[in-house]
Amino acid sequence: KFRHKRVVYFNCQILTCAAATCKLRRSVCLFSFFSTIPFKMSEGTKTVAKVNPMKELMLEKLCLNISVGESGDRLTRAAKVLEELTGQTPVFHKARYTVRTFGIRRNEQIAVSCTVRGPDAVRILELGLKVKEYELYKENFSETGNFGFGVQEHIDLGIKYDPTVGIYGMDFYAVMGRKGFRVSRRKRKNAKVGAPHRNSKAETMKWYQNKFDGRLNVGKPKNRSHQRPHKKKRK
Repeated sequence: KFRHKRVVYFNCQILTCAAATCKLRRSVCLFSFFSTIPFKMSEGTKTVAKVNPMKELMLEKLCLNISVGESGDRLTRAAKVLEELTGQTPVFHKARYTVRTFGIRRNEQIAVSCTVRGPDAVRILELGLKVKEYELYKENFSETGNFGFGVQEHIDLGIKYDPTVGIYGMDFYAVMGRKGFRVSRRKRKNAKVGAPHRNSKAETMKWYQNKFDGRLNVGKPKNRSHQRPHKKKRK
């Protein structure tokens, strides 16, 4: 009898432990379910939703380009301007084919460019936007979520004028991205970036307005370059 009572008491303890674990599982499931639902604040009707850090938009790199159109002293002076602005060694680019009207020969160095990343890219981009008075056109933004603009004179960026160097204009092009874009560029186990994770034109324009308090104008940017000949429209 004593043994039988001990067995019954032991079985009752097992049943109570099983019931307690079931209750614990139910409470954990309910907590995980209600934690995903946005809750309302007691003071107002504002809803607090969780922000995904992987969806945060950021500036991946800034490309600066000065297209001189000829090799020689003018090109080397343009390289000095970029080196003074970025603190990096610029890269020279060659012409792909010969254009007699422009006086360009194939494989002749005609342009110089530099790619900046990190906090220096944000600093230089803000200098360029300050010259534009933080005003860009919607046509400056591409469908892939990047944007670019041009500056007429490099001395507006805070570089001291040097009569031996002259004045050069340059192109700014900002490449936007998110965390996880590396999967499309890595060598091993290369994969595509999903459509919901890609950045769009509207998202980049919103980032530009929030980050730099910029303004967006309607229409196309005006081409004020005097050196570049304008193409005639075909009938």
